Amino acid sequence: MKLLEAGMLLYHGSYCAVEKPDLSKCAHFKDFGRGFYLTSSKEQAQSFAKISASKAKGRALIPAMEPFAYVSSFKVTDISGLETFAFETANVDWLHCIVAHRRNNTFESIRNQMTSYDVVSGKIANDDTNATILAYMGNVYGPMGSEQTDNICISLLLPERLQDQFCFRSEKALSRLQFIKSETVVLR
Repeated sequence: MKLLEAGMLLYHGSYCAVEKPDLSKCAHFKDFGRGFYLTSSKEQAQSFAKISASKAKGRALIPAMEPFAYVSSFKVTDISGLETFAFETANVDWLHCIVAHRRNNTFESIRNQMTSYDVVSGKIANDDTNATILAYMGNVYGPMGSEQTDNICISLLLPERLQDQFCFRSEKALSRLQFIKSETVVLR
């Protein structure tokens, strides 16, 4: 898991080019809560751009025949003064954080803890892992939050294969991102 540092390049995949992130346009029920999500993996951003475009077409936000999605690149200019938290591995706390942000009244203490951070980073729970997390939330593996159930869910997620994500949760954090460029991703 890469840790946030000044000078690193991060990528954001979307159905539209993003030069200036706007927290008011960010969804609430994402892995680490409301924020602008980026990854250090350009390939992961390209994959997410395609998924984002597909969802946007389904909601008629973009034309059904739109041929492109976008990956926007940003450089982290400075991290001094930012409150950051990194889940260095996909562990129980990471799992509980994701569930807390996806379902109200679940693992409230960890959700409350995350509100004090400008940037939260960790492994990404993407569409490939969504079914496992939904099954966990539905108590398919046993009671949610029990040690055995947590361990089953984490092992099924194959955490060693998961990419990273960085959630910029505050205006202060966003001010440390310098837009570099947006590139098109061809949709097929």
